Order: sequence, then C-alpha cells, then structure tokens
Amino acid sequence: MIEYLVVPEFAGFRKTLSLLDRANYWLVPLAALAEALSLFAYAKLTETVLPRPTPSIGQLAKVDLAGLAVSHVLPGGSASGVGLTARLLSNLGVRGADTGVALATQSVGSALILNALLWLALLVSLPFYGFNEVYLVVAVLGVALMAISIAVVILLTRGNRRTQHAVGTVIDHVPPLAHRRRSIEHAIAQTAERLRALGRDPQLLRRASAWALANWLFDATTLWIMLAAFGQLMNPVALIVAYGIANVAAVLPLTPSGLGVVETLAITLLTGFGAPRGVAILGVLTWRIFNFWLPIPVGVAAYVSLRVQRGEDVTLELDRIDPNLGRPDPDVSDHDPNH
Repeated sequence: MIEYLVVPEFAGFRKTLSLLDRANYWLVPLAALAEALSLFAYAKLTETVLPRPTPSIGQLAKVDLAGLAVSHVLPGGSASGVGLTARLLSNLGVRGADTGVALATQSVGSALILNALLWLALLVSLPFYGFNEVYLVVAVLGVALMAISIAVVILLTRGNRRTQHAVGTVIDHVPPLAHRRRSIEHAIAQTAERLRALGRDPQLLRRASAWALANWLFDATTLWIMLAAFGQLMNPVALIVAYGIANVAAVLPLTPSGLGVVETLAITLLTGFGAPRGVAILGVLTWRIFNFWLPIPVGVAAYVSLRVQRGEDVTLELDRIDPNLGRPDPDVSDHDPNH
C-alpha cells in the first residue's frame, strides 16, 4: 500500500494522474512479452545446468515460477525459494546432488553475469554521467559476494578431501548432525565432482552464460518499455546502471526479493540520469508489477499444476514397477464379473 499509494505522491497527485492519462498503453503487451521471455530464458538456464536427461522446458518453467513465487513472499530473495525448487525437481526425477549443484551454479552464474553487466555499464557511463558513491558501495558488495561464491567453488573442486575433512570436523561438534557425517561428506564429494564436470565443458558454460544474460536483459527491457510508455526514452547504458545496482542490492536479505530496496534505488538513480521523477516512479512501479507481483499468482498456479501432474507421474511409476499393472489377466474372461 505504501509503495503504490504513498510513493506516487512524491511526484504530485495531479502530475501522476496526468501521466497515467497520457501513457501509451499499447506498450503494455510488449512489456509483458519481454518479461515472459525473461522467465523463459531463466527456465532454459535451469535446463542447461541440469544433467541429461532433463524434465521438459514446460515443467522446468513451472518449477522456476513456483520457486520465484516463494522468494517474492519470504525475505531472503532467491534463497527462500531454493527448498521448494529442489523438492519439485526431485519429484521430477532429478537426483539430489545434481539439483544442489545445478541450483548453486544457476544462482552464482546468474549473479556473475549481472555484476559483469553492471561493471561494463558503469565503465561506459562514467565519462558521461560522472561518479556516484552509490555505484562504489553496491559494486563492492556485488564483488564481495561473488568472491565468496568463487572461493567456495574452488574449495569444493580443488581441495575436495580437505574440505570434506574440515566440514566433518565441524559436524562432529554439532550433535544433531554428527550421526549424518558420512552422508554429508558423500554429498560434498558428489557436488565437487559435478562442479568439476561443469568446468570441463566450456560449451555448456557459454550456453548457461548466454541464457543468464538473456534473462537479465529481457527483464531490463521490460523496465525500459514501461518508462517509454510514460514518455521517457532512457539511455540504455544509464538504464542498465540503475537496473544493475538495484538488483545487486536486492541480494541483501532484508525484504522479499528486495521489495522497497529495488524501487527506491531504481527511482533515485533513474531520476539522477534525467528521467522526470513522476515518470521514474510510475515506470519502476509498473515494471515491478510484471517483475515482482504477477509471478506470485502465476507461480502458485504453476505449483498446483505440478502437484496435479505429480499424481499422473505416480501412476507412471507404478507402471514402470510392474509393466502388467492395470492390464487384463489373459487367464480371466472379460465376461467374468470378478475381473
């Protein structure tokens, strides 16, 4: 309520109404299409990092949407939806170790691409827009998070035995986990092996990077289109800087997927780059309808659909256990009432 009723007041009530009245609503379907393509690219990223054979792209899109819906409701960002995503992938037949590595690769790889995109845009924008302290703070935050992620990957892939031993030592001092030391060490070994396999496949890494980049760029395009709908054609470089900083800051587990944080930073930066304040407010808030709010009901519907589909899969699993299950007994007549 604060976001959609109070924030627009900062631009002036009458001015906000005039902008809504003069908006180009023909661009709204185009924005919806761009956001749909962004979600499709994310599903393709999931498909790319999973080992073959993978569930269908439709099933993966539903899994991602369900996880996205949870992450938009609980604080912690994408980490909040990981548990549900992992369980749904397991229901679709993906092994636990493969699921963990895929989700970690997807998350870290996507964040790396976003930070690379932001740094590139920052370097291009500095001669035209100058330096801002906010750039440095958020950029350093992003680099620090990426450094931690990369360090974890290196420890897993190059210091496998030492890492297992160190984790095992810690587990021994945690009574609820001590009895599971061997299974946890085995999971770490599997994770390390899967990461090494990914590292030996540069073509796969290139495909994953391309889909991650497409995911971010299509989402940023949705923001650009909504700003254009209210009459502001933003410089793409300035837009990527504002978009990148807002999304990097969203990783802080303060609110669900950076709710409030993303809007505040994006509006402030876009205004600093020359967008009228009313246009920046309405453009960002309408972008967040596509980016943040609509995936919640759509994700709930996707989750329900997967549950229904899971009921069909149970029947198929029974059929695999006993191929003759449900088939008529050749020794029993079709006219036998007991058949």
